[in-house]
Amino acid sequence: MLVIQIPCLNEAATLKIAIDALPRQVPGFDEVKILIIDDGSTDGTSELALRLGVDHIVRHPVNRGLATAFMSGLEAALCLGADVIVNTDADNQYCADDIPLLTQPILEHRADMVIGARPIDETEHFSLIKKKLQRIGSWAVRMASQTDVHDAPSGFRAISREAAIRINVFGGYTYTLETIIQAGLSGLVVASVPIRTNADLRPSRLVKSIASYVVRSLVTIARVLMIYRPLLVFSLLGAVPLLLGLVGGLRFAWFYAIGEGGGHVQSVVFSAFCLTLAAIMFTIGLISDLIATNRKLSERILRHVRQVEHRLEQLE
Repeated sequence: MLVIQIPCLNEAATLKIAIDALPRQVPGFDEVKILIIDDGSTDGTSELALRLGVDHIVRHPVNRGLATAFMSGLEAALCLGADVIVNTDADNQYCADDIPLLTQPILEHRADMVIGARPIDETEHFSLIKKKLQRIGSWAVRMASQTDVHDAPSGFRAISREAAIRINVFGGYTYTLETIIQAGLSGLVVASVPIRTNADLRPSRLVKSIASYVVRSLVTIARVLMIYRPLLVFSLLGAVPLLLGLVGGLRFAWFYAIGEGGGHVQSVVFSAFCLTLAAIMFTIGLISDLIATNRKLSERILRHVRQVEHRLEQLE
């Protein structure tokens, strides 16, 4: 079964266009279901979705954020017995006819998650600075996740059942970057395929300003790296004061060797401070790495529990 999920927040103006474009038959699947996640809408989005004939609706009583809506969709889709989940937007940004392109690598067991890469350079409503930032951001995510994703912020993606069981989004802002980094660092295979886009129906609600989006994206990348690669992160942070401490210590040693050490005690103080700070950073890294190991064990337990729960639900 394929479940197409659409996170929604006050999407009554565009929802019909998006749903009408969705396929009801996709090669490789015997059944296609449409799932709406209403994240606290106040414009009758859920009621419209029912009239449009969607198969399932998950409602949040209040707005909980895009990332939470995404995770609610994954949980609901798994409970429905989805083998593959496709996530798309309610503003019809992505061409629904390209859904088979997303699902094919998963059906062929070549990928666990597939990200649709938009034609950024040909997208007219993207400013030049936004196009450049998209490319820089995608490069940063590729480096952080060790994947080959060309359009990291794209919400048009297919996720296998196994990947959906293993994914956990910690932030509340967006899921796009975090899920890619998490999947790549967790050993899941992430692929990227070129897809088409439709005309812009409304401005993005997620990107209220370029500056805030960049800051939040950098914070997301840093946070996920600290969760999954803490020893590396804190070792890099500790390398700076370590280098400064060694330079300060060597400076004092030089002046001491030529008989002028008495006037350069400040170098010793500075060096001791920096070396202590570096030691603290490395210690935090080691402790965080032990915690990360425990988190991996907890994720395996959670994965097993989810698998058992879904099997029991299918039996019922």
